[in-house]
Amino acid sequence: MTRDPRFDILFEPIRIGPLTARNRFYQVPHCNGMGRLYPSSMIAMRGQKAEGGWSVVCTEQCDIHPSADVASHCLVRLWDDQDLPILAGMADAVHAHAALAGIELVHNGGGMPNNFSREIPIAPSIDFGFGYHPIQARAMAKSEIAAFRRWHKDAVRRAKKAGFDVIYVYDGHDTTLQSHFLSRRHNRRTDEYGGSFEDRLRLLRETLEDAKEVAGDTCAIVIRFTVETNQGPDGDGRAVVEALADLPDLWDVNISDWN
Repeated sequence: MTRDPRFDILFEPIRIGPLTARNRFYQVPHCNGMGRLYPSSMIAMRGQKAEGGWSVVCTEQCDIHPSADVASHCLVRLWDDQDLPILAGMADAVHAHAALAGIELVHNGGGMPNNFSREIPIAPSIDFGFGYHPIQARAMAKSEIAAFRRWHKDAVRRAKKAGFDVIYVYDGHDTTLQSHFLSRRHNRRTDEYGGSFEDRLRLLRETLEDAKEVAGDTCAIVIRFTVETNQGPDGDGRAVVEALADLPDLWDVNISDWN
């Protein structure tokens, strides 16, 4: 069958920061229900996508620290070097078919019950029961904000070590620590991380800058950003894009909220 020439552009290569994807078929992060519980199945499924022609194949969300323990074996995590083999296996399976491997790093902040790690949830300000669990999150000290930045940088380093090409900074769906800092609903701080738009944006900007510093010229940095969550009651969606437009190598924009 002859291909409609209107779709030729989908098969052309495209630059993503320092990398080139061989076509425009890009599998954004999504859960496949296998994760670290069935790692061989997860690896095979991602590898099959690359074999089928996708030029970029990404993980589901990947927890970076025990203080945001999703407590779900159907997802993946990168708490320390012990978590590298599963993720490296996925990256290898994707690379075997000349595709780029992407990983979505996430800290879910005050929305996680931490049922396995037993850590007290952390958030920009004291918060109660947002997300799916009846929990209370405590407000982060500035030393803990600095610690979060270190955890995220360590996760970027480990992602590089595992062989990933595309590394996500996740700010969206009202489920991540960066989105909670950006939100006037969750962030009631009075220091340099709260109040004005620029101050609420500070942690997201720092996380992106940190990730780019660690990634260097070998990995692409992508931001996953949900317009609806940040546009709705807070009204900052457009302002975020304008403020950070050229910082990431690619914007992965979601229109709707998590539901």
